[in-house]
Amino acid sequence: MPGQQPSAAGGRGATRRGPSRRGAPDREAAGRTGADQGPGRNRPTGHDVAGAAGVSQATVSLVLGGKWEGRVSARTAEAVRAAARELGYRPNLAARTLRLGRTRTALLVVPALTNEFFATVHRGAADVAGAHDFGIVLYPSPEGVDAAPDPFASARTALDGVIASSMAPEALAALRGEGLPVVMLDSDERTCDATVNVDLADGMRQVVTHLLGLGHRRIAHIAADVDSWTFAERARALHEELTAGGAALVRTERGALGVPGGLEAATRALTAHRDGPADGSGAPRNAAADQSSPARGGGGDGPPTALVCDDDLLAAGALKAARRLGLRVPDDVSVTGFDDLALATAVEPELTTVRLPAERVGAAGMRTLLDILEGREPEAVRLPVRLVERGSTGPAPSPALRGPSRTGHRR
Repeated sequence: MPGQQPSAAGGRGATRRGPSRRGAPDREAAGRTGADQGPGRNRPTGHDVAGAAGVSQATVSLVLGGKWEGRVSARTAEAVRAAARELGYRPNLAARTLRLGRTRTALLVVPALTNEFFATVHRGAADVAGAHDFGIVLYPSPEGVDAAPDPFASARTALDGVIASSMAPEALAALRGEGLPVVMLDSDERTCDATVNVDLADGMRQVVTHLLGLGHRRIAHIAADVDSWTFAERARALHEELTAGGAALVRTERGALGVPGGLEAATRALTAHRDGPADGSGAPRNAAADQSSPARGGGGDGPPTALVCDDDLLAAGALKAARRLGLRVPDDVSVTGFDDLALATAVEPELTTVRLPAERVGAAGMRTLLDILEGREPEAVRLPVRLVERGSTGPAPSPALRGPSRTGHRR
């Protein structure tokens, strides 16, 4: 009607019908996002959120910036978040970047995008990042030990920090040279300021304790042919635990990280005993120089009774090797893995393996990076692991009963 102005135009009803120039929006306005409000309407601002929640804009900044703990009550923080959700408020990330000098983006460098373990690491990191309004950029560096090429024209301006999994520290020299904080996963604590590791040594201890308890004394290592700290640490821990337990590491055979590599390496380990025991490199030693005492597993040229594999893919290959050689698992030879991938329960028999908490690794890596960005001193994190016993391990066979007959059947 003439003489009446629509309340949204700024009349007396403006405070109830929509945001005025100075007033806070009501609940009806709060239910509309910037896109819903149509062309010409301003998107909700931090000022609008503050008015809806009944707090100051400074409080809104603390809460939505993830810096409220110890400064704002949990109840107030939830009220601010609820108001932001109702209004459809989204912070202006470009303005925040200019103001804070932060992009709120982290780079996660992994050896492979298709590996289940690293996919789970990414999920853990992304969950924590999302809860703190961070983004994760995933970047593969398959070599893992050479210099990783900078995926951006200028990493320093595109990233706030880097989380790198299973890599040598020097592989990230270019990014670290930019002054970026770096958190290393599955890396030597002595060479990195911030690390998140799983307890590999304890994992190998659990494997060896399990096998010794089953009577195994002649054990071969199916090692990943990858020059990195994580696999060197597994080899070191295995050797120390076997020595302490009075068992013999009769061979180490290296294979490319995958099922075919495990098949080839395990085949060599199970058939090369006729050439004499091997040293840690897999090369045969002089049999006369390796007359092991009974306490160390017995001498002679017998094959190993157990294969300890560096990961589940290699172990799956070892299961294939045993089957092709006419050996039954675990009757003739036991096999263990590391990781506890989905593959571990897809093979037959199901795989005894060390379960690594991949999702917790990624989450801890992101939390450590956030600590560094907030000026807190990072602490080395070491997560526990657990041996999962399944059907691929059993009692050590008696020498008189072990192995296939000439017809391929077990004697």
